[in-house]
Amino acid sequence: MFKQIVEKLITCLRGKKLKRDIVINVEKLETRVAVVENGRLEEYMVEHPDDERLVGCIFKGRVQNLEDDLQAAFVDIGLKKNAFLHYWDMTPDQDAYLDEDEDEEEEEELKPGKGGKRRGKGRRQATRLTNEQIHEKFKPGTEIIVRVTKGPISTKGPRVTTNLSLAGRYLVMRPGANNRGVSRKIGDAKERDRIRKILDRLLLPDDVGIIARTVGIGAKGSAFARDLRNLLESWNELKGNIRNLRTPCCVYKEPGLVERVVREWLTEDVESVVIDDEKTFEDMRELTSKISRRAKSKLRRYEGVANVFEHMGLERQLEEAFRRQVPLKSGGYLVIDETEALIAVDVNTGHHKTKEGKELTGRNKQEESILEVNLEAVEEVARQLRLRNIGGLVILDLIDMKSNKHQKKVVRALKDALKRDRARTNVLDISKLGLLEMSRQRVEESLLSKLSSTCPCCNGHGLVKSPLAISIELQRQLTTLLRRADAEKRPFVPKIIIAPAVMQRLRTEDAKILAELQTRFNTKLTFVAELHRHPEFFSIQDAETGNVLYSSGGNRQFI
Repeated sequence: MFKQIVEKLITCLRGKKLKRDIVINVEKLETRVAVVENGRLEEYMVEHPDDERLVGCIFKGRVQNLEDDLQAAFVDIGLKKNAFLHYWDMTPDQDAYLDEDEDEEEEEELKPGKGGKRRGKGRRQATRLTNEQIHEKFKPGTEIIVRVTKGPISTKGPRVTTNLSLAGRYLVMRPGANNRGVSRKIGDAKERDRIRKILDRLLLPDDVGIIARTVGIGAKGSAFARDLRNLLESWNELKGNIRNLRTPCCVYKEPGLVERVVREWLTEDVESVVIDDEKTFEDMRELTSKISRRAKSKLRRYEGVANVFEHMGLERQLEEAFRRQVPLKSGGYLVIDETEALIAVDVNTGHHKTKEGKELTGRNKQEESILEVNLEAVEEVARQLRLRNIGGLVILDLIDMKSNKHQKKVVRALKDALKRDRARTNVLDISKLGLLEMSRQRVEESLLSKLSSTCPCCNGHGLVKSPLAISIELQRQLTTLLRRADAEKRPFVPKIIIAPAVMQRLRTEDAKILAELQTRFNTKLTFVAELHRHPEFFSIQDAETGNVLYSSGGNRQFI
């Protein structure tokens, strides 16, 4: 808390008071939310009406099979792909949730400790089951209640856990725990003690745990009590769904994007929430009225002619932010590539200009310039990871720094920039090759994957064969067919169908070679360019019979 106050004071003294706004754009096919700080886009979220957000949802499923080699169970929760449930996420008391006589509520949030192991006393999941116990308790066909912790990505199904939780604005509840805690992100000791006293006064059902969230900093006891009542209502409804709905089914669904924004982002440091849709504006007014009058007073209805994102200069920022090459203010740039295995970020100096006021020469000037670019780059990388919602393994190819002091400074700057990230991150030191490895928690597909489809031309490779390569392949296949016809003593007049770019190549650069081919085999070559033909694919026909003798395209001949 003290550190945050100091940072705010420093910012104010520099004349750069933090101004944070939330902008919500609602359309028929898409809802967009942007978090803007001093006019700069810092967070970006998108939701479509047809999207089914699974992370945080709770399902009643059925165990399909147990795989000891993977140390995991596969659970049918009613989706196309079975959910993945690791053995360490299975508890011995799951049948309690399916018992109609049980009157259970919620449990507290698990936090992974060092090495990925889970920690916390008095929790069911602290008792690790052996493979024999799991096979005995969770036989195929057994009903089980699970919460989705990671949505389906690429060919993988969702990941689930039996550690249930319901998130409110100020509290997180989990059934099965009996402790009351405060988020570790609340660092101020006095504030932690104040919140603990509030939690101790709350009336909780048996076997229910709660954790106070960071949003609760400065909140009154009545706000915590009101949030608790709402969570208990949700849990009672969830229990009714568990008893009454048929397996597999969803028994609790996470709220939509706008409601999550109120829950997660509408904090004291937000100056305004700008909304361009009347219904959404009224829904937000109703939601925020349950929080406080101050929160409600921050809502603004946008009624301008231009799109609200365009009006606030966000469309241009989005266009720049989601390019493969991202410019830096100093003149350097980043190149960001998403692959199946990892995210690769290349840092380049570009047309970097040293900051004014620094009179350096020779080697010192070069090293300081490299340091400046790398420091700016890691700040932008942290922002890009949030904006694009990308995670997994991330490799930063920084500009080589010989000074260990400079390397440590860059790593420290990256860690500081990642502190505001809600996803868990882990940063390693710079390797001898100048690479910085880090990981970022990935719970759902990246925005790039969600908003784009595979290119029909390159099939996702980013490259297609050149007209030269196609010309060589065409002439090779054509020569083979002409030789075969010549050996069989039968007439053959080829008709070649190609893409316009290849036709241009044949006319201008390969015309002499094709003329020699006609003379050699005493035939006439006919070429036809089809506008929408894929640039890599061509076909060779018999002009007299119309039979296709060779086709390089398969099912991707046209675009």
